[in-house]
Amino acid sequence: MFIKSLVISSEHKNIRDIPFRNGINLIIDETLNADIEATGNNVGKTTVLKLIDFCLGGNPKSIYVDPESKREQYKLVKDFLINNKVLITLVLTENIDDENARKIVIERNFLHWKKIIRKINGRNLTEEEFDIELSNLIVPEHYAEKPTFRQIISHNIRYKDENINNTLKTLDKYTSDAEYETLYLFLLGCEFNKGNSKQEILAKIQQENTYKNRLEKNQTKTAYETALSLINFEIDELNKKKANFNINENFETDLKDLNSLKYQINKTSSGISILNIRRDLIIEAEQELNFSKSEIDLQQLRLIYQQATNQISGIQKTFDDLVRYHNQMIVEKIKFITKELPDLENNIRIKNEHLKKILAEESILSSKIAKSDSFEELELLIGELNEKFRKKGEYENIVQQLEEVEDSIETYNNQLKEIDDELFSNDFEQTVKTQINKFNKYFATISNNLYGEQYLLKYDIITNKKKQRLYKFSAFNTNLSSGKKQGEISCFDIAYTLFADEENIPCLHFLLNDKKELMHDNQLMKIAELVNRSNIQFVASILKDKLPEELDNEDYFILKLSQQDKLFRIENI
Repeated sequence: MFIKSLVISSEHKNIRDIPFRNGINLIIDETLNADIEATGNNVGKTTVLKLIDFCLGGNPKSIYVDPESKREQYKLVKDFLINNKVLITLVLTENIDDENARKIVIERNFLHWKKIIRKINGRNLTEEEFDIELSNLIVPEHYAEKPTFRQIISHNIRYKDENINNTLKTLDKYTSDAEYETLYLFLLGCEFNKGNSKQEILAKIQQENTYKNRLEKNQTKTAYETALSLINFEIDELNKKKANFNINENFETDLKDLNSLKYQINKTSSGISILNIRRDLIIEAEQELNFSKSEIDLQQLRLIYQQATNQISGIQKTFDDLVRYHNQMIVEKIKFITKELPDLENNIRIKNEHLKKILAEESILSSKIAKSDSFEELELLIGELNEKFRKKGEYENIVQQLEEVEDSIETYNNQLKEIDDELFSNDFEQTVKTQINKFNKYFATISNNLYGEQYLLKYDIITNKKKQRLYKFSAFNTNLSSGKKQGEISCFDIAYTLFADEENIPCLHFLLNDKKELMHDNQLMKIAELVNRSNIQFVASILKDKLPEELDNEDYFILKLSQQDKLFRIENI
């Protein structure tokens, strides 16, 4: 697939419409003061590459977050992208010169939730569906989870430090050698569908080893087993000592009866307390009702009541009747409330008698047990036995968990061995050699054309610190200057595209490159000549005053930026 165009638009207008061509595609900075550009992403050259990457599943934050300080954001850019509902549209095509060729139209914006646009060919997708659909369209018939689509295209997009400075290690610094192994076996066309399974098994082995190390943080399994053996011996000895104690024949029964009495004492005491509370509440209620009886001056109130009856006809009851009725009602309430007092008092008395009885029994039994000369020593012995059993349980649990972990590790290692037996068989290794030799024809030819030196890709079968075998790929001549390193990377990327075409391996036919001013003019010119005749898009950002004279040609420029005309044209809106 080639890049046909990249469009940056807001809600109301197109901000940029960038067409691409076959061969060399230059994004230049016409700012005269190069020091200004050197301070950062000042006019947007690198951002063009980031926007293409964004449309291919990259993180939107890369557009407005400082790569050197992840907490620092270009707030002006972020607010502009969100507030203006900026939409990025990337159009890929199988043939840039054929308008009828199959196309992939990718649209993304920087909004969230329901306002997010993440479309491929007009269909809005979830984040997970988006990557899967890109993989299906660009790398069809690749169904394994690893390598991921983003890993497969990582060498095509080079604007991050790890991509710019490393030929093969194009992923983040936390990527394992096993992941690189799976990636380059895939890129070389070495049919191996168990790469994902191998990585999963390696991850599980690492997880189990981490858990094992945590369990053995204080002691090894052997130490726990040895300590457990000693504890078992000590328990046997303590049990023998306990069996030979000179105590009365009924000691165990007496001890059991004493515990039962203590339980009854606690239960009875608690019951008495509850009954006492109930009785006290009834007595308090009785006192409150007694206080509410009427003891007012009846003679004075009688005169008032007579005046009222003289003025209001129909009052049948005398004031004395009303007072007597009121007091009688209170008396009835008191009778009702206090009717259970006798039963309560009786229950309290019975329970107190029972408590007194069992307290006496407890005193006798405690005295009987305490008279044994070995009682205190027996308590210490039982305490020691309890502690030994506690440690035994703890150590047995740790040993059991360690055995389970070791069984899991052994199972995973057996599964890994089955995969490795296939992966490192003579037949498969011969396939790897054959594919590398095919690739090296292109790699050596292109590097010889650029530098008069031949770069080659090689592999070594290594055993890592965890005793796991891996194919480790590397390029010759790794100790190069910055400029030559840039050339080596470009040689590899171009060589791979040509190799993939020969082997019918689906790949992107565009290479995105940042900071190409680091490369010598002569090599940059030769790269331009090579891609112009090789059906490859080479997209590079570069300062115009660093361009070789031969490349200072409007036909090669797809975008010119400056301090007066930056990429998003925020200052002009």
